Amino acid sequence: MNHLLHFITQHLTGDHPALFGLYGDAGTGKSVVLAHLFDRLQTASRTAAGSPLFHTTNYFLVNHPEILKVYRAIAGQQPHLYKKDFQRPTSLINQIDQGKTTADVLIIDEAHLLLSQADHYNNFYGDNQLQSLMATAKVIVVVFDETQVLRMKSFWTEHRLEKLMAPYPHETFRLTHQFRMHASDQLVAWINDLTHGTLRPLPRSGGPHYDLRVFDDAEAMRQAIVARDQAVGLSRIVSTSGYPSTLDGGHHNIVEGRFRLPWDQYNYTQTPWAELPQTVNEVGSIYTCQGFDLNYVGVILGPPVGLTTDNQLAIYPDKATDVEAFKHRADLTDPTEWAQAKRQLLLNSINVLMKRGVHGLYLYAHDPRLRHYLQTHRD
Repeated sequence: MNHLLHFITQHLTGDHPALFGLYGDAGTGKSVVLAHLFDRLQTASRTAAGSPLFHTTNYFLVNHPEILKVYRAIAGQQPHLYKKDFQRPTSLINQIDQGKTTADVLIIDEAHLLLSQADHYNNFYGDNQLQSLMATAKVIVVVFDETQVLRMKSFWTEHRLEKLMAPYPHETFRLTHQFRMHASDQLVAWINDLTHGTLRPLPRSGGPHYDLRVFDDAEAMRQAIVARDQAVGLSRIVSTSGYPSTLDGGHHNIVEGRFRLPWDQYNYTQTPWAELPQTVNEVGSIYTCQGFDLNYVGVILGPPVGLTTDNQLAIYPDKATDVEAFKHRADLTDPTEWAQAKRQLLLNSINVLMKRGVHGLYLYAHDPRLRHYLQTHRD
């Protein structure tokens, strides 16, 4: 924390933007570090006369409406944090362009969600949100995890990020300890291997303090999650794509045998989706659960995820139903690179879903061969 503050104050008067990249897998405490850092920044900005941070204009950015709700709720409870300090990137870019504000220090959570191409639907007309922000701020701190990149319009890799940072003063640091999941190192390693396309036998146990189960029946998994929710709260079913889904606000059900629940509905409230009691009767997607802690998570591995006859993980992008995920990019012209990127986005979505549960992970696979493998191949 002190090193980050030193980096910020050291570069406040520079001629070029300075960037600090904080890397780490889901659950390694990146957002916690940023929240504490921003609290100290804003306290100094608003109270510390004589500090180089006094009267600086700083913003905390996150390109995720559900996570933004959480930060703004916290801001209302802290004396030196205001709700207006927390913004979506496009909103701040447009405010700066219109001369309504300036920016000294930007803290960007979930930077892997920043748009890396124009998105007129979301009123972003630049080529890259991070580049647009670099043109306006003196110091930028970004949290980044390339295994949580989920859409082509936010397509990033560590290499792409570091290429962008290279011409400017910059540092990076990687967090490695898993704080969210009370799971064994073996289970975390299994999920990480899966994210990189390698399926190994599932650990027999999630660890002494972690409930790992594989289900042959999605409805039985739902009932177990409901029981966990009644006992301790914050327990939800989530799923990969591969089931009917549109953005028209209609109800589209996920059906797996006896199991039948609708996808998550658009949340018009200021309460995050996972904290609404009625959402135990919905299926969460990457768009509602990314960045959130659940006590127990039930994950449906849908039609895009299967197993070959020789027990290798099979990913079928053509079975994905998330129309936003694979939108065209002009800078990905190589068909092989495009195919690899689509495969990785689906693997990343599995990684995000599986790492939501603090105390337990329940699994159900649509593909019978994969379902049988998960149940019978245990280490």
